[in-house]
Amino acid sequence: MSSANGTTNAHGKEAALYEEQLSKIGKVRTALGQLSGKSVLYCSDASIARYLIAWNWDVKKAIKMLQKTLKWRSEYKPDEICWDDISDEAVTGKVYRTDFFDKSGRSVLVMRPGCQNTKNANGQVKYLVYCMENAILNLPHGQDQMVWLIDFAGFNLGNLSIQVTKMTADVLQGHYPERLGVAILYNAPKFFEPFWKLARPLLQPKTRKKVKFVYSDRPDTMKIMEELFNMDDLESAFGGKNPATFNINDYALRMREDDKKMPSFWSPENSALASEPYLMSNQKAQESSSGVNTEETESEKREDTDTMPEKREESDTESEKDEETLTASTVVEHKSLTGEDTAPADKSSL
Repeated sequence: MSSANGTTNAHGKEAALYEEQLSKIGKVRTALGQLSGKSVLYCSDASIARYLIAWNWDVKKAIKMLQKTLKWRSEYKPDEICWDDISDEAVTGKVYRTDFFDKSGRSVLVMRPGCQNTKNANGQVKYLVYCMENAILNLPHGQDQMVWLIDFAGFNLGNLSIQVTKMTADVLQGHYPERLGVAILYNAPKFFEPFWKLARPLLQPKTRKKVKFVYSDRPDTMKIMEELFNMDDLESAFGGKNPATFNINDYALRMREDDKKMPSFWSPENSALASEPYLMSNQKAQESSSGVNTEETESEKREDTDTMPEKREESDTESEKDEETLTASTVVEHKSLTGEDTAPADKSSL
């Protein structure tokens, strides 16, 4: 009987929590007032819930953040960016959406900062926004998060831009809350360690848990890839069995086809986008998918003291030089990452 009573109580608490969350979604919707056009479609229950979750269900903060997003979307028009607008940024494959999903059905964005090919900060951010919108467009029904695969091959400190870092953080944290399911930092070099030491404490705990360091020569960390992906689909560059590499011509064809789908995705006829109800169970499933997002691996526990899973072999002279360069810029970088002189939304979770 006690077991049955415990189950009943648990269900009762869950039902009460769900009703409370629905109530808060309703309060946000009321505060937003009469919406029209794409704003109606954007402010679905699920979308409002993401803003609330990012602020731990603080209604006032979620309202403020969402209002800023609606203003940004009406002015920036991210859903109207087309391939031809940003194709110059894409030629090296520095960011692209794969043609496969992870085991949870999440879109996968590959990011290769070492392939940076332009110095136009606005162009770089615009291309990232295009990629985010495209990844969202291709999410399967019932899924609203994505995976980032960040490949550090060829990466050096010259690829870091304080201006782009700040602009990117402002956009991603301010306008795409709770879109990140997990971020894989693949073969991060030793000189990235000081940057991570600085950035890690500034992230919310649940965001930190989404960041996974994986090294090709560390079988214990490679298990994360096996848990997340079908290894037959995963590119060989990340330890998978798929020999495919980025091809700009093939990718351009895919993106142009997706561009044709975007207008209908945001048309009033697509009422399902706005009417789909918020389901608390979906959020729970996403947070526990593959056991990777919520459970700390041994390497992550080690990060609490050592910061990164294991120091990488590297020339002492080169390492010291790199760390000196990074240290010289950490004060400015710290201001960008903490959101000084920026909107409070910068402290919400991804």
